[in-house]
Amino acid sequence: MINPIALGYLTEHSKLIELSNSTTYINPQQAEKLERIAFILKTIAHPTRLGVIHLLEQFPRLSVSDICEKLGTEQSLTSHHLQNMKLKGILSAKKEGRSVLYTLKERDVSLIIECLENCNCNM
Repeated sequence: MINPIALGYLTEHSKLIELSNSTTYINPQQAEKLERIAFILKTIAHPTRLGVIHLLEQFPRLSVSDICEKLGTEQSLTSHHLQNMKLKGILSAKKEGRSVLYTLKERDVSLIIECLENCNCNM
């Protein structure tokens, strides 16, 4: 993710990022792709949301109460996270009887998490 402070300026045709003594130009398509990646990372960047994704990898369809039980979280907060992820296109929801069952809409998000699990960053 590109830190907004690191962004140089926006011209008509490219974004300029200054890295050390070199300058790299990013065309609008690349900039749009980076913004989309940052959007996804921001959307999932919470332990509860990561837990939801992890659960939905193992159990493809779960209700809010199932998720709360498995994560040990409060229903109101979990519902808030689920709604946020649904609105941003990470999850889909389908009403079945009196329950709403959540599924991963973007299964590739799991690959991002797996990649980050293997990252040896200084933390």
